[in-house]
Amino acid sequence: MVKNNRIEIYTDGSCHTKIGIGAWAALILLTDRREILTGVEEDTTHNRMELVSVIKAIGFVANNKPEASLRIYSDSQYVCTLPDRLPRLAQNAFLTRRGTEIQNADLVKTFIKLTEAHDIEWIKIKAHQRDGSEQANHNRFVDKLSRKLVRERIVQLKFRSDLQKG
Repeated sequence: MVKNNRIEIYTDGSCHTKIGIGAWAALILLTDRREILTGVEEDTTHNRMELVSVIKAIGFVANNKPEASLRIYSDSQYVCTLPDRLPRLAQNAFLTRRGTEIQNADLVKTFIKLTEAHDIEWIKIKAHQRDGSEQANHNRFVDKLSRKLVRERIVQLKFRSDLQKG
């Protein structure tokens, strides 16, 4: 909900790592409504889906309420620690010690551009909590939604494969 011009966002990503099917979900609480953003990708990873969920949510706000500050809730250690790691990553030109590009460099660069333009408070929350709090309920919602999207996509692909065989 927008409180003092602050929008609350809940994000999550999921991936079936063996077959590379992933999905992401974001719940954006605006003053007058809730926006739910989702997507499904193939040949992806869990961390990519976590990043995409945040990027899509911030992009939505940038296009609709650019003056708002954000409070982003995530159960992803990767996402929540990324803002603190950004200066060092940029200083090292997004390269590892071995001189290869860091994983998800494309998304990290997009993440930087979007986060620099907003006042963002990052809240790391524990995953899958059932304490009845609003934060836990919203986090469980995006978690369940992203996992459901992965399962649905796997079923779709299996159905297509079965049709092609038969």
